[in-house]
Amino acid sequence: MYNQSPFENIKKFFLGRNMLSRLILINIIVFIIANIFNLFFSLYKIPRAYSLFTEWFAVPSNPEALLNKPWTVFTYMFLQENFFHILFNMIMLYFGGTLFLQFLGGKKLLSTYIFGGITGALIYILAFNYFPVFSEVSKYSVALGASASVLAVLVAIAFYIPDYSVNLFLFGRVKMKYIALFFVLIDVLSIEKENPGGHIAHLGGALWGFAYILFLKGNRDIYKIFNPVNNFLKNILKPKSKLKVEYKKNRPLTDDEYNKIRAEKQKKIDAILDKISKNGYSSLSREEKEFLFSSNNK
Repeated sequence: MYNQSPFENIKKFFLGRNMLSRLILINIIVFIIANIFNLFFSLYKIPRAYSLFTEWFAVPSNPEALLNKPWTVFTYMFLQENFFHILFNMIMLYFGGTLFLQFLGGKKLLSTYIFGGITGALIYILAFNYFPVFSEVSKYSVALGASASVLAVLVAIAFYIPDYSVNLFLFGRVKMKYIALFFVLIDVLSIEKENPGGHIAHLGGALWGFAYILFLKGNRDIYKIFNPVNNFLKNILKPKSKLKVEYKKNRPLTDDEYNKIRAEKQKKIDAILDKISKNGYSSLSREEKEFLFSSNNK
């Protein structure tokens, strides 16, 4: 059997056009652009306390600064300037996001990433303005990185399939609930050490992931409230696909025929996802699993 090279696997992943690959690609592009700007400032010896990207796109804990830059509640979750920071975040996003796509789909993945990140930012801001220990740094502290969003995704899928086991190097088979619990405990125990704001934001993301699945398991999908926002963000993050022309009996499909086929396919996907939500992934037939897998990779 032919084994593809790592480069081919990476290329195939990013050309797959699923929501996970889009989120990872956006983080990588922002990372590259931010570091090019940092290099520019360094070469010209432009003095800055922060880089231009951190100054304008990281979320501040100071409420006055936040009012002047409200967009940072959203932009901070795509901004990383340190290589190992983005490397760890993207590895964790790929790990948790792959399972999330398989069981809950791309639309819920995007919503969990975005609203987990926003919740992380709000918890960070509240904590830095409430606890006296942060009073001296709250005026100039900022948070950046995808960690809160990533932990929201990881905790959500771990709570959704708590007994699902994955094979970890040196540890063997480990259940998802223990993996998520480990990362949450690490953040709790690290608040007193360096980067307390980051760890608090991570816990905010984890809280959102847990709360969302708690509602979902109670047959209440709270993302329906945010459908207008979610659709707007989905249109931004999802690339425009190339025009598809299908042929039947040597003639192209009409727009009505193509839209009808696409609507029927989406209806089947929604039915499968509803079945997973109610009865779990194991309730699917082999044909349903294959159909869902092929749809996620298109």
